[in-house]
Amino acid sequence: MIPTIEWHGDVVRMIDQRKLPGRIEWFVCRGYRDVIRGIRGMVIRGAPAIGVAAGMGLALAGRGIRARSYQAFKKRFGEIADRMLEARPTAVNLRWAVERMLRLVEEMAGRPVAEIREALRRESEKILAEDIAVNRKMGRFGSKLVPDRSTVLTHCNAGSLATGGYGTALGVLRSAPVFTRSIRPARLRGPAAVSAHPATRLRPR
Repeated sequence: MIPTIEWHGDVVRMIDQRKLPGRIEWFVCRGYRDVIRGIRGMVIRGAPAIGVAAGMGLALAGRGIRARSYQAFKKRFGEIADRMLEARPTAVNLRWAVERMLRLVEEMAGRPVAEIREALRRESEKILAEDIAVNRKMGRFGSKLVPDRSTVLTHCNAGSLATGGYGTALGVLRSAPVFTRSIRPARLRGPAAVSAHPATRLRPR
């Protein structure tokens, strides 16, 4: 499975969802401003995926802050966190991720700035790993509720592209034909499309 978003060395890259389904292109983020552009420009979509992006964006921000003292670092980091929140004010996961990263900086009061930078990177990786783990658990529980040969209608963006890489409602479904009504892609005109997706029924592991 191609990841929705990931660390690639020292940069963050995300699938540019504006180019789908015609081709797969990576949108590369070398700094937090690139992540903000990606969120605002709908390069990445879906609340869980946006939360992961925010965490990674703030880790990039921490790496770019040139402050030497903890207080100077914290002040600048807080300013950037406010800008990240403005990227999508209604996104609940974005705010949750930003507050989590701010809390980490608070908890590391007085520690060397280099150590804080490393901790922010690790925390962003945890946010991604936890999102995938939660979705897999949701899939295990949800699969028990779906009878064989079912047809299930899901609304909104519920596949792997909306998350860190696994999917919420669509993470449950793997065998029956599944009809999904999704948010309109950037280039689609008219009513939201309804499409059938073959799937394999998810079994508990």
